[in-house]
Amino acid sequence: MELEPLAMFSVMQIFTKVPFDTVLFSLIMITILIVILTTLSYLISSFLSRMNIFCSCETCQAYLTSSWSKDFDNLCDWYTHLLQNSPTKTIHIHMLRNTITANPDNVEYMLKTRFENYPKGKNFSMILGDFLGRGIFNVDGELWSFQKKMASLELNKSSIRSFAFDIINYEIKHRLVPLLLSKQDNHVLDMQDVFKRFSFDSMCKFSFGLDPMCLEQSFPISHFAMSFDLASKLSAERAMTVSPLVWKLKRLFNLGSEKRLQEAVRMIDILAKEVIRQRRKMGFCDHKDLLSRFMSSVNDEAYLRDIVISFLLAGRDTVASALTSFFWLLAKHPEVESAILIEADQVIGEDKDLTCFEELQQLHYLQAATYESMRLYPPVQFNSKFCLQDDILPDGTSLKSGTRVTYHPYAMGRLKEIWGQDCLEFKPQRWLKDGIFYPQNPFKYPVFQGGLRLCLGKEMALLELKSVALSLLRKFHIQLAPPFYKTPRFSPGLTATFSYGLPVKVRERRTENL
Repeated sequence: MELEPLAMFSVMQIFTKVPFDTVLFSLIMITILIVILTTLSYLISSFLSRMNIFCSCETCQAYLTSSWSKDFDNLCDWYTHLLQNSPTKTIHIHMLRNTITANPDNVEYMLKTRFENYPKGKNFSMILGDFLGRGIFNVDGELWSFQKKMASLELNKSSIRSFAFDIINYEIKHRLVPLLLSKQDNHVLDMQDVFKRFSFDSMCKFSFGLDPMCLEQSFPISHFAMSFDLASKLSAERAMTVSPLVWKLKRLFNLGSEKRLQEAVRMIDILAKEVIRQRRKMGFCDHKDLLSRFMSSVNDEAYLRDIVISFLLAGRDTVASALTSFFWLLAKHPEVESAILIEADQVIGEDKDLTCFEELQQLHYLQAATYESMRLYPPVQFNSKFCLQDDILPDGTSLKSGTRVTYHPYAMGRLKEIWGQDCLEFKPQRWLKDGIFYPQNPFKYPVFQGGLRLCLGKEMALLELKSVALSLLRKFHIQLAPPFYKTPRFSPGLTATFSYGLPVKVRERRTENL
C-alpha cells in the first residue's frame, strides 16, 4: 500500500527533527531485524523441506489436516488402527520424522539390545526441558545413571516399602474414605480428580516428608497441581507440532501457549523451591523420605528442583491415571469386581483390613486385574527415543540418525498377534496359571518400560494402586454417572488423562441395598 502525500510529508518531518546518529542507529537495527527474519524464514523453509513437511502420503495428510478425527476419538486410537494394519507393526509419520512401532522385537532392540543407540536425545530433552529440566525422565548419560543409582538403592529397601505402605494406608483411612462417605446421597464426584489429589498428597509425604492436604473434605484448590497439569499438557503439545521451530519462535516472543507454559513453570518452581527450603529447615539426616536421601548428596538447588518435579510426575500422574482407568473398567465389568472381593475375603478375611505389604502380594487376581487394566489403558501411552546412529530395526525398518523412534504400549495392548483374538477384552485371567499371577515379557508389555530404563517406582506404584483399589471396592459401590462414553476420550499430556474426568456416584456397601 502506498503512503498518502500528507502521510509521507509527516514522516519526513519526523525524521528531519531526529538527530542523524539516532536515525542511523534505527536504520541499522531495522536492517539487522530484516536479516534475522530472512534467516529464520530460510531456516524454517530448509527445515520443513528436510522433514518432508509437504509429504503427500495418506498418513501424513491425515495427521496434518486432523481428518483422522472423523473416525477416531483419540490420536492413540488412530495410531493403533494404523499399526494393526501394518505388516511389520511399524508406521512412519514422515512430516514428524517419527517412526512408531508396536513390534515387541523392535522394543527389545531399542530398550535392551542397542540401548546406547536409543537415548532420550537432545531433541526430546529440549521439548520437556522447561518443565522437567534435568530430572531422570529427561536425561541420559551420567545424570540419568546417578539418579537411577540413588533411587534404586532406596526403593529396593524393605524399610522404604513399609514406610510407603504406612503413608498410603493412613491417607486411605483418614482422608480418602471419610471424603467418599461425605459425598454420598447422589453426589456426583470426579474420581479422577480425587485420585490425583490422593496420589499428590501421598507422593509429597513419601518423597518430601511434607503434607499439601489436597484431599481435605473442603477440596482446597492447589494452584501448583493446576500448573503441573497445564505444564504437562503444553509440553506434550510441543512434541505434536509439525516443526519445533513453531514452539521455539513462540517461546522466543513469549506468545500464546508458550507464555502460558512459562507462567505454569514459574508456579512449579515456586513450590519446588519451597519444598526444598522446608526440608532443609526441618533437617533431613534422620528422615525416610526420598528427597532427604538425595539432599545428602546433592547441593545444586536447580538440580534438586528437577528431581522434585520428576518424583511428582512419576508418583502423582501415573498412579492417578492407572486408578482412573481401573475403576472405569471395573464399573463395566462387575464380574471382575466380585472376583477381587471374593479373593480378598479368602486371603485377608471378611471385615478385616490390610495389615502389611506382604498380604497384597498374595492377592494374585487383584494383581492380574491391575496388569490387565494397564494393558488396555497404560498410564503412558507411548514413549519416544532418538536414533543416535543410522540403524536397522529387527523388522527391517531402516533408520537415519536423528530419527525419533516411538514405541506404543497402548497399541501393543490391542494387537491380536501379541495377545490373541480376544485382545480387546478385559480378562484378568490371561495373567493367571492355576490361580497364580505370571508376568509377561516386558518387551511385549512395556508399560513399565524394560531393560536398563525399567521403571524404578514400579513396586511403589503397584502398592498404591492395589491398596486404594482394594480398600475402596470393599467399602463402597462405585457407579459411573453421565455422561457415558463407549471408550475414554483423552486430553493431551505426558500421561493418559480422561478429558471429562471420571464422574461417579458412591454408596457405602453396607447401606447400598437399604
